[in-house]
Amino acid sequence: MSTSMKSPTYAELVAAKSRLELQDRATMEEIRSAYTRLLKRWHPDTHPGDREMCCEMTRRIVEAYRTVVSYCETYQYSFAEEELRRHLSDEEWWMDRFGQDPVWGDGRK
Repeated sequence: MSTSMKSPTYAELVAAKSRLELQDRATMEEIRSAYTRLLKRWHPDTHPGDREMCCEMTRRIVEAYRTVVSYCETYQYSFAEEELRRHLSDEEWWMDRFGQDPVWGDGRK
């Protein structure tokens, strides 16, 4: 994505999340899956409803997907130590704090 493109607004992201039926947190796999599922549901060649309505829904789904992907592509991830530590697994957390402790650790030196 070009850096000259504007980032989606909060309102645009909330609308896109809703249109794609996403939870508050979603992986790229979940986003793509929702997009594919909705396109299959609303595609004019497979949906039994009004063809014009299906075309409009398909257009809205594609637009929502592009909005969410645009946000994901421009999001700045933090690699600061304190941020990374917030996402330790239980085992990593334990080993980080007690791994070298002779009583609580794994016994390695």
